[in-house]
Amino acid sequence: MKESKRIKKNRGMTYVELIVVLSIFAVMSSIVLFNYGEFQAKVDIKNLASDIALKIVEAQKSALSGNSPNLFSGLMKPSYGVYFDTADPIHFIYFADKDNNGIYSSSSLDTILDTIIITKNNRISGLVGGGCTINNNKLSIIFKRPDSSAKFASDSGVLSCTSVQISIASPKSATATIKIYPSGRVQVN
Repeated sequence: MKESKRIKKNRGMTYVELIVVLSIFAVMSSIVLFNYGEFQAKVDIKNLASDIALKIVEAQKSALSGNSPNLFSGLMKPSYGVYFDTADPIHFIYFADKDNNGIYSSSSLDTILDTIIITKNNRISGLVGGGCTINNNKLSIIFKRPDSSAKFASDSGVLSCTSVQISIASPKSATATIKIYPSGRVQVN
């Protein structure tokens, strides 16, 4: 007699319980799928900010190490830098400043080592100088051996900034910033 009562207690789910569980699962899935695009945009923009910061650090390390690719044989060790232009917000340039003038110029001896293409419709949305004005929204961040400090320059010449901030944005309104200090420190927010 006890066994027959026990069997009745463990019959399984009723249809109502099954419908409630499936409804809860459907609501949770729709919420997750609705927010996935924004989440992915935030992840992409943080990855882009990290990639830009890494390229700036690569320029710093190349300059400090005296790294000189074969195409610079016979020349003194070049400075290295990264160039941003908001008129072309989906590219930035990693270059060697062979003439050591502290400013990137496509018409000088400077050599483009890499042109980085920003994908997924993300873009460079702004360049802001702390305590200085960046003319024409063009910025060069240059590192020269043996000093690890960053030098900032725009088209008009060398800038005396307390920091420089590069803002990036995605079409889904996710944003991030990369802040570079004259000491050479790079901060990603």
